[in-house]
Amino acid sequence: MKVPPLSSTSSSLLRKARLSPYLFTFLAFILFVAILYGEDFTCTLSQHLQLDPSDDHPPHSSVSKAAKKREKLLPFAIGRGEEGCDIFSGKWVRDESTRPPYEESDCPYIQPQLTCQKHGRPDRDYQYWRWQPNDCSLPDFNATLMLEALRGKRMLFVGDSLNRGQFVSLVCLLHSVIPENEKSMEASYDSLTVFRAKEYNATIEFYWAPFLMESNSDNAVIHRVSDRIVRKGSINTHGKYWKGADIVVFNTYLWWMTGLKMKILKGSFQDEVKEIVELSTEDAYRMVMKSMLRWVQTNMDLKKTRVFFTSMSPTHAKSIDWGGEANGNCYNETTMIEDPAYWGSDSRKSVMQVIGDVFRKSSVPISFLNITQLSSYRRDAHTSIYKKQWSPLTPEQLANPASYADCVHWCMPGVQDTWNELLYAKLFYP
Repeated sequence: MKVPPLSSTSSSLLRKARLSPYLFTFLAFILFVAILYGEDFTCTLSQHLQLDPSDDHPPHSSVSKAAKKREKLLPFAIGRGEEGCDIFSGKWVRDESTRPPYEESDCPYIQPQLTCQKHGRPDRDYQYWRWQPNDCSLPDFNATLMLEALRGKRMLFVGDSLNRGQFVSLVCLLHSVIPENEKSMEASYDSLTVFRAKEYNATIEFYWAPFLMESNSDNAVIHRVSDRIVRKGSINTHGKYWKGADIVVFNTYLWWMTGLKMKILKGSFQDEVKEIVELSTEDAYRMVMKSMLRWVQTNMDLKKTRVFFTSMSPTHAKSIDWGGEANGNCYNETTMIEDPAYWGSDSRKSVMQVIGDVFRKSSVPISFLNITQLSSYRRDAHTSIYKKQWSPLTPEQLANPASYADCVHWCMPGVQDTWNELLYAKLFYP
């Protein structure tokens, strides 16, 4: 059987295809490029698909590098921190060349509760320690850079007296580069204290709100209340004064440590009959963390502003925690704790777990300043008995100094300057 002859059109096309070297060359070139650059094509496709980071891609693959190049810097950032470096994991190293960053006597803004040298502390060793991360170094604190970043801005610390200490520490780190007539501190007995850097049109402020929400401990001076009550859903009571801040640093912990339960008020403190329920400390703390994040999401432009949360500041009220005497505390301690795994009984891990759970589930970009572990080594740096005493000491107290030692707050200069160096690193090199 004969094969039917090709039509003239088909025959012509076949001849052209067979005789055209250009088509063959073009197809061969496409195949060569696809083999050679196939990985890049895959990467481009993967980037568009936004692959799950849990997929089996090498951590330093071209996918992650390309994504990092395109990632936009956070507000105020001028670079990125070293990859793989946890600045909160490290050790204290003695440094007599750069420590202390200022002299106690040179910073007039330190409250008398924190001026340990003025109140008779005989040693200064606690001032000569610098935090050194394990796998990198902290950037040098540049006061001029910080002030330029704050030009025309408002930075606000919100929380308890430990956050006030961090606020004062930052002022002490900055004030020496500002001319005397270009700065002021409006110290008030109200909730808000404001430091002004007039030349920069900048303010650094502290707002007293130990629970963040409204409570019966909100008076900035008279707040020693044993039966503490927090009002549910009341963050706007204080939050209305935080609006307009460009950088906010929150903290809240110490005032929650009154026991295993917290009293929560439903309704108003003005109600004649008050409805009060008890929650576990962890559940009450979770309620406030969620309220704080909702407030941030509602009231801050996160494309232009930054939010930080400082973890719990450890206390050293029980020397038995580090192998000391049963009735001792930070009094007379002049060396730090050497055990890298040390964790004091006053720092509740269950509360740290709440912070982690809430922040992990939130889409709010909040920078966590994890100062707890690094500060827990510093039993030597508390104010102890070397501070202004607000009421005369009794003969019994004078006979037993450990009985009135303050093992909560920190001498200045000292540990809280390091907290601000960590804040500086996370602000400019997140």
